[in-house]
Amino acid sequence: MAVTVHFEKNTLLVRTDGDFDLVGAEEFRAEADRALDVFPARHMILDLTRLTFMDSSGLGVILGRLRKIQARRGTMALAGANPSVLRVLELSGIMPLIDICASVDQAWALLARKEKEV
Repeated sequence: MAVTVHFEKNTLLVRTDGDFDLVGAEEFRAEADRALDVFPARHMILDLTRLTFMDSSGLGVILGRLRKIQARRGTMALAGANPSVLRVLELSGIMPLIDICASVDQAWALLARKEKEV
């Protein structure tokens, strides 16, 4: 799995490319945690546009990062998930906890609205 990180406007954008399995989840965890240590991010967007597969390892890592973002009184949004990944998210029960957006642009707009509400 390839993971890239971009920080802008109080938000960490993390892009994934590949499989969110046991190995990919560990790579994601390491990169996301490193970025959270470096940047004062309050919110996080996970760009899943290029994610091809996700299992319970990926779900666990997402929930762990959600807890870290919530500790900062922030919000997490998942963007661009394909139908099979959305099905995994739906079956896991995670969807009520995280904003699900069709695109990264939609996620940026959602977080901007939430930031104004605070």
